Amino acid sequence: MASLGAISSGDVRTQAQMDALLRGEGIRRDRNLDYSCGVFDEDGTLIAAGSSYKNTLRCLAVSSEHRGEGLMNQVVSHLLEKQMERGNSHVFLYTKAKNDRIFKDLGFYEIARVDGELVFMENRRDGFSRYLKKLGETARGGKSAAVVMNANPFTLGHRHLIERAASENDTLHLFLLSEESGPIPFSVRKKLVREGVADLDNVILHDSGPYIISSATFPSYFLRDEDAAILAHAKLDLAVFGKIAAALHLSARYAGEEKSSHVTALYNETMAAELPKLGIAFHQIPRLAIGGETVSASSVRQAIQDGKLEEAAFMLPDSSLRYFRSGEAAPVIAAIRAMDEARHY
Repeated sequence: MASLGAISSGDVRTQAQMDALLRGEGIRRDRNLDYSCGVFDEDGTLIAAGSSYKNTLRCLAVSSEHRGEGLMNQVVSHLLEKQMERGNSHVFLYTKAKNDRIFKDLGFYEIARVDGELVFMENRRDGFSRYLKKLGETARGGKSAAVVMNANPFTLGHRHLIERAASENDTLHLFLLSEESGPIPFSVRKKLVREGVADLDNVILHDSGPYIISSATFPSYFLRDEDAAILAHAKLDLAVFGKIAAALHLSARYAGEEKSSHVTALYNETMAAELPKLGIAFHQIPRLAIGGETVSASSVRQAIQDGKLEEAAFMLPDSSLRYFRSGEAAPVIAAIRAMDEARHY
């Protein structure tokens, strides 16, 4: 009789079985996993598996020889129980488009899709619609645009982009990625952004919530290669953003020009090609340069890691600089210094 149990990260044999099962289903192990489980047959062979990362379900697979036996239901039910134990009642998953019916039957609802590739789903029937309704309550008349940013940390470059977008529109909706995917906690990033734009009365700051996905935690385990993952992430972002734009009556999205990051450059290229199809203009703004040096959050992080904050002080608005000079920033500075790579992560 088949049995279900957790898969320990230290169980080399079972981990190898999980990798083989995933490969057989055209999936590779995701880099971001915090819990895995599996169903084993009488001989101890892994015949179904699933994992999670925070409140998302990932790497879900059933051996082709055991489909139709209800094993995916067992795996998903177990993972949802674990999510409830963690206090997560709102759960998300990403799946290949061809498998969406399986998860609809298990109580998941579509948020957005990239046709023929992937579907983003949640376990609340009205989760995304309620999010859009709440956003819509902040809509104002006139011309409106959006900026989405991580701000790790908030620099004069971010301020430059926001000022430009705010000056060209009656309202700017600024979405700050709320996922904890870097060394600076969301609460700190939000504080620095709020203080940094406090004088711009036509800027509305929003938490991105769970619907705008960070590239740092976007699952790419079922895609061919890194560029395919970047493109799929961009397309999914735009599928979600198109619905956000409709709720807020947005006519444009702004982003900073990117020359050093292949990921961001390809992302921007995709937005430039796809957003106009949705009736949304895309504006890519040249990076701010001061004294011949391009302002970037990655340069600030590198300076902090090197213990040379003052050398990057010219890249920071007064509010951000005050924070990093204060004792309050000590845990964040320690986290940045502990990073293997401060410039990109």
